[in-house]
Amino acid sequence: MDELKNTHIIPVQIEEEIKSAYIDYAMSVIVSRALPDVRDGLKPVQRRILFAMNENGMQPGKAYRKSARVVGDVLGKYHPHGDSSVYEAMVRMAQEFSLRYPLVDGHGNFGSLDGDSAAAMRYTEVRMDKLAMEMLCDIEKETVNFRPNFDESEQEPVVLPARIPNLLINGAAGIAVGMATNIPPHNLHEVCQATLHLLKNGFEKTEVIDLLKYIKGPDFPTGAAILVNRSIEDVYRTGRGSVTIRSRIELEDSKKRNLVVIKDVPYQCNKSTLVEKIVELIKLKKLEGVTDLRDESNREGVRIVLEVRKEENTDVIINRLYKNTPLQTNFNFNLVALVDNVPQLLNLKSLLVNYIGHRREVITRRTKFELSKAEKRLHIVEGLVKALDHIDAIIALIKASETAEIAREKLSKKFGFSELQSQAILDMRLQRLTGLEREKLVSEYQELLKMIERFKAILADAKLVDEIIVQDLEEIDSKYGDKRKTEVVRMEMSEASFEEEDLIKDEPMVITVTRDDYIKRQALEIYRTQNRGGKGVTGGKMKDEDSIRDIFVANTKDYLLYFSNRGKLRAMKVYQLEEASRIARGKAIVNYLNLEKDERIATLIPAKNFTDPFFILMITKKGKVKKTPLSAFVNLRRHGVAAISLQDTDELVSVNLTSGQNEVIVVTRNGQSIRFNEKDVRSMGRQAAGVRAIRLKGDDEVVNADIVKNESASLLVATVKGCGKRTLISEYRAQGRGGSGIKTIRITPKTGRVVSLCEVTDGDELILITMQGMIVRCKAGDISLIGRTTQGVRLIRLNPQDELVAVEKISADESITTSTLEKDDEPDIGDSE
Repeated sequence: MDELKNTHIIPVQIEEEIKSAYIDYAMSVIVSRALPDVRDGLKPVQRRILFAMNENGMQPGKAYRKSARVVGDVLGKYHPHGDSSVYEAMVRMAQEFSLRYPLVDGHGNFGSLDGDSAAAMRYTEVRMDKLAMEMLCDIEKETVNFRPNFDESEQEPVVLPARIPNLLINGAAGIAVGMATNIPPHNLHEVCQATLHLLKNGFEKTEVIDLLKYIKGPDFPTGAAILVNRSIEDVYRTGRGSVTIRSRIELEDSKKRNLVVIKDVPYQCNKSTLVEKIVELIKLKKLEGVTDLRDESNREGVRIVLEVRKEENTDVIINRLYKNTPLQTNFNFNLVALVDNVPQLLNLKSLLVNYIGHRREVITRRTKFELSKAEKRLHIVEGLVKALDHIDAIIALIKASETAEIAREKLSKKFGFSELQSQAILDMRLQRLTGLEREKLVSEYQELLKMIERFKAILADAKLVDEIIVQDLEEIDSKYGDKRKTEVVRMEMSEASFEEEDLIKDEPMVITVTRDDYIKRQALEIYRTQNRGGKGVTGGKMKDEDSIRDIFVANTKDYLLYFSNRGKLRAMKVYQLEEASRIARGKAIVNYLNLEKDERIATLIPAKNFTDPFFILMITKKGKVKKTPLSAFVNLRRHGVAAISLQDTDELVSVNLTSGQNEVIVVTRNGQSIRFNEKDVRSMGRQAAGVRAIRLKGDDEVVNADIVKNESASLLVATVKGCGKRTLISEYRAQGRGGSGIKTIRITPKTGRVVSLCEVTDGDELILITMQGMIVRCKAGDISLIGRTTQGVRLIRLNPQDELVAVEKISADESITTSTLEKDDEPDIGDSE
C-alpha cells in the first residue's frame, strides 16, 4: 500500500469512463469512417484511395495497376483498417451500377447486378477515372489543409478540392453510431445548373423550390423511373422523406404470346434475387397466365422477359409484379453529412451552399498560392533583367570569386541583389545572354505584372471568385454532363401504391346465392354452352333443405349491391367474394356483411360504380315500385343505409339499374304482367316506400321485373317446372302503372308457376339454375319464339323434386368463348322438345 501511495493513481467512476470511451468511439466512427464530408462528398477511405492513386501516378491514360498495390499503399500510409474495407470501397467507386459517375476506372471483374462479388484484388487492375482528376484538381497549390497520417510519417489531405459537386451527383450511404446517411445520386447537368442558379441569384433570394426547377429528382445509375409528386419539395426542403422507384416495363407482341419485358431494375436491387422472386410468384400461381420467364440481360442492359398468354390481362400481371417484387421500392432520403466535422441534417440548398463555400475557399487559397508564386518569379525576373544590364561586370565578379557563396555575397553587396536573385543569376545559363532571351524576360515580366494584378483583384472582389466558380461549373457541365438515366414520372402516391383491386383480373363471374344466404363466385368459363333441354351440371353442394334462389353474372371489379329484408343497402366488390369450385357450397353472406339480428339479404345486383347517372328501380313482392338515384347511395356505411321502407310482410324481389327513361315489365307468379314507363314513377329519397306497380289478385305476388331496352327483342318467361318461352315484346302493350296487367304465359300443372323473366335477343346466352344446384348454360336463340298466352317448351330437364329457381342472361356483347367441362363433369344430355 505504501508503494501505491507513492504512485499517481486517479480514481474515476466506471460509468464516466465507459461513457467517455463510447463517445470517443462513436465520434471516431462518425467522423473517420461512416459519414461523407459535405465539401467533397467523400468518406475518409474514398478520399485516401483517390489521393494514393494520384500520388502513385495512376492518372487516366496511363497503364492500369494491380488493385492490391493501391490497397497496400492506402493501408500502409493512411487507413489502418481491414484490407476488405479498402478494396470494397474501391470496387464500389468503379461499379457503373453503384455510382452514377464512377471515380475509378476498373479493369477486370468488379461484380454485377446479380450480386456477384468482385474478383480478388490480386486479379483486378485500376486507374483513376477522368472525373477523379477533377476531384484532385489544384491539390498541389495549397488549396486544402493536410494533416499527419496515423503514425505521422506521411501527410494526407483533410478534404479534396472537388471541382465537381460529388456529394449530390454520386450520393452517399453509411451507418454510423446513432445516425446514418442515405443520399441518392443526381444528374451532373441538373446539379450544375442548380448551383449556377444559386450563385447568380444569391443565397437569400433562392429557395429549394427554385432549385427543383433544375433538379427533377434522383438520377440512379441503373435507370428505372421515379414517381414524384408535390411531396418531393418537402423531401429536399427537410432532408428526409422517400421517393418511389419503379422499373420500366414494356409490352411486346409475339405470334402466340404477349411479352412483358422488364427493361431495368431499381437502384441497389439484386437482379438474380428479383428473378427468383418472380419464379416463386409463378409457382404460387400469383402470376396467372405466365408461361415462361427468361433473363436476356447482357452488357447492353437489363432485359427480363415474361411470356403471357394472349387472353390474360397484362396490366394485372404488371401491377402484381410491382406489388410483390422489388420492381417497385422506396428510396429513403437522409441527407446527413459532416459540416466542419459535425454531422448535420441538410437540405438541398444547404448542401449546395456548403459546396459553394468550399469552392470559394479553394479558389481563394489557389489564388494566394499563385500570387505568391508570381511575385516570387517577378522578383527573380527583375533581378535577371537588371543583371543583363550589367552582365560584363557581373561575369568579371563571378570569375574573380573563389566560391559560389563568395560570388553571391559580392552580387548582393555591389548590385543590391537579394539572395534569391543572386542565386538565380548564378544559375542562369549563357544562352540567356542573347538579345532574344532578354526580350523574353521583359515580356515575361510584363505578363507577371498582369497576372499579379489579376490575382490581387480576385482576392479583393468576391464576385470575381464566384465568376471563376461559374466558369468551372460550365466547363464541367459541357465536358461531363449527360442525359438522365432515370425517368421522372409525375404521380400522386395514391396512384403509386396498389390497392387489392389493382391486382385483380377483371373478368366475368357467375354469382350464385342460396335461400340460406350462402354465396359464391365462379369463373363463367367453367360452364360451357349446352342445348336447350339439357340436364346441366351441378352448381354446388348445399345443406339439407337449402336451395339456390338467385344467379347473375358480374365482373370481378363490379360492386355487389346487397338489399336486405329491412330495406337496407350494403355493397362490396365481387372479387372480395371467395372464389369457389363449381361443386362447392360457398360461404355464408354474414361472413362478408355486418348484418343485424334477424336481418337477411333479400336481393342483390351488380353495379360498375356509384357515379354513373343511373337510378335504382326496386320492385317488391306486394307490387310496389320505387325509383332512387344511384348517387344517393355513394356514401355507404358499414351497417348499411336505408334503400326502401317495407311493410312487415313485403320484401324486395327485383332491383335494376335504369336510365330513368326506360320501360319496365313486371311479372307475377300466376303469369300476369304489366308494362309501363318508369317516368310514371317519380324519383324518391332513400327512405320512401314507393308506389303501386301492379294490382295483385288473391295470393298472387310479383316474382321478377326487367327493363325493356330493345323493342325488337323478346321476353323470356320461365316456370318452376323448367318450362319457358320467348314472346316478342311488341305483344306486351304499354299500360299505366298500377293496373292489373295482362296474361304472359298459360299456367298448367305441367309448367308450374312463373319463377323469372328477362329480355333477350337471339345472340344472348342464359344460365338456368335449379333448387338442387343444377346449372345449364344455353343459347336464347334455341328457345322457341311463340305467343304470349302459350305454355312454352322445356328449358331444362329436372330431377325429381327439383325446381327451376333463377335465370340469368349473358348479353351477346358479354359472352365469351369458354372451355369444355372438367373431366369429372357429367356428360351433356340434350332434349329437342
